[in-house]
Amino acid sequence: QVQLVESGGGLVQPGGSLRLSCAASGFTLEDYYIGWFRQAPGKEREGVAYISSILGITDYADSVLGRFTISRDNTKNTVYLQMSSLKPEDTATYYCAVPLHPHTTAALKPALYDFWGQGTQVTVSS
Repeated sequence: QVQLVESGGGLVQPGGSLRLSCAASGFTLEDYYIGWFRQAPGKEREGVAYISSILGITDYADSVLGRFTISRDNTKNTVYLQMSSLKPEDTATYYCAVPLHPHTTAALKPALYDFWGQGTQVTVSS
């Protein structure tokens, strides 16, 4: 049974940092592309970053490039999203997700991901 559990969200001041975790179970994370997404109230869900299977190639949305870093710890079957220089516009619920099949490119398109975590809230405010 595929399960994704996000953690690490919270309240942070502008310019601060947070590290989100996505713990996976029921499958081997290294074999899958995994993405981080976010959704703010009243807005569509948007892709933030993804990391590819095996080689760990990464890509980011322009809005977070240079501030966020996605990484993977295969020994813990966990993916992380290190967020720095946070802005109020980064406030959202953050989700991790994987496609149905291994080694399937899904880029930053939410519609191409099949399994989702429950989300973790990130609030950037002074």
